[in-house]
Amino acid sequence: MACLCLNSSSLPPPAFPRKQTETCWSSAFPYHALGSASAVNNGTCRALEPIVINGDPPTFVSAPGRRIVAVGDLHGDLEQATYALEMAGVLSSDGRNVWTGGQTVLIQLGDILDRGEDEIGILSLLRSLDLQAKAQGGAVFQINGNHETMNVEGDFRYVDSGAFDECTEFLAHLEDYEYNWENAFVGWFQVSKTRKNRKLSKGSWGSWNLVKRQKGVLSRSILLSPRGPLACELARHSVVLKVNDWVFCHGGLLPHHVAYGIERMNREVSNWMKGLSENDDDPAIPFTAIRGYDSVVWNRLYSRDTTELDYRINQVQSILEETLESLKAKGMVVGHTPQVSGINCKYGCSIWRVDVGMSRGVLNSRPEVLEIKENEARVVRSKRESLSEIQVVDYS
Repeated sequence: MACLCLNSSSLPPPAFPRKQTETCWSSAFPYHALGSASAVNNGTCRALEPIVINGDPPTFVSAPGRRIVAVGDLHGDLEQATYALEMAGVLSSDGRNVWTGGQTVLIQLGDILDRGEDEIGILSLLRSLDLQAKAQGGAVFQINGNHETMNVEGDFRYVDSGAFDECTEFLAHLEDYEYNWENAFVGWFQVSKTRKNRKLSKGSWGSWNLVKRQKGVLSRSILLSPRGPLACELARHSVVLKVNDWVFCHGGLLPHHVAYGIERMNREVSNWMKGLSENDDDPAIPFTAIRGYDSVVWNRLYSRDTTELDYRINQVQSILEETLESLKAKGMVVGHTPQVSGINCKYGCSIWRVDVGMSRGVLNSRPEVLEIKENEARVVRSKRESLSEIQVVDYS
């Protein structure tokens, strides 16, 4: 089991429209050093312990005292993604792409790929923010969803034509960087912001332009096939992540997933994406995690709004409670199924559904984020000019 300790450093408090806990400033600790930062809580200073990550990819995270922000499906819409991150108080609004979240832990719930044209741009932005967040005692985590796993399998049914173009352009960009993945990948976000000035019309993807189509498909296959550089980038992320008392996954976790082992599932998906196999008994594709209606990335049991009979609702709640109890968690956060009414909770607010379909390729809805701070979970949405809370649940 891998263990990584992220240290805190004290920088000015994040620029966030709503009043937040102030920060006691102290000298910065280097990334690798042991130590803690100080923060104000109820008017008095207390030490924040370092973030500790267990598992490779991350599976169990201890982030004492941190504000947690969860963002749902982004589906290739860079403009909506940056708006959501700015609204969440973790991204500067001046275009400099600076992490403003301080010691916040940001979690993106998957489905960055498909239905939009700036997928790699969003992935690049999140990686850049993660590097900055770690230097301030925060962190950025991503969850792989069903559209990430579909693309690694070679299922390109939902790929936007502009996303195929992005893959072709990114390969050329990677060549310009002499195939230095880290520098090319982190730097791609800046290129993404100017791509719209160079994009051709959708008509350029007509049936007559077979060469362009084939080049885009080939580029995407090179990047996303198992062992491909972008597949290996996705392999850094989990399908299930537990941060403090909260479980995060794309579709939904069930008791048999927990019995199978969430760290085991994360490792199997990661190895599959990297084209590795720990032993001959490992399945070629990790079915428990990514295949089937009840797999972690496809499950919609907790996300459907139906007029089911009480006994059915009670049955689902019992399954959820069993899952949470086995992980000693107070709540689960999922994406995957767009909520036309916005972020909401169900089953005594033991489950939060945070996919609002914000991408223009889905519902083009107003972005919303879930904030978890101390013993409160609240939904936050913005109208650009103001920020408002639309639901607050106290877990104390």
